[in-house]
Amino acid sequence: MKYEIEFKPKPLKDCKKIRRLGLERIFNQIEEMSHDLKGDVKRLTNHTPEYRLRVGDYRVLFETEKSKIIIYRIRHRKDAYK
Repeated sequence: MKYEIEFKPKPLKDCKKIRRLGLERIFNQIEEMSHDLKGDVKRLTNHTPEYRLRVGDYRVLFETEKSKIIIYRIRHRKDAYK
């Protein structure tokens, strides 16, 4: 199943703090994830948003709604779950 990707405003702000090479890697993984949630995706317990994608030291926090992935944050792992 192919998912449509939607970004909230905060992950776009988060991108300004990440180096260009890291961003390329993150966006490649997000594109790959849009095909049947491929990649290092894990469902989180007792946390909102429900899912995370691990890309090196960064975490992409997102939820799914029908055929849409909504990305809420892109954070360094030390700050992702606060």
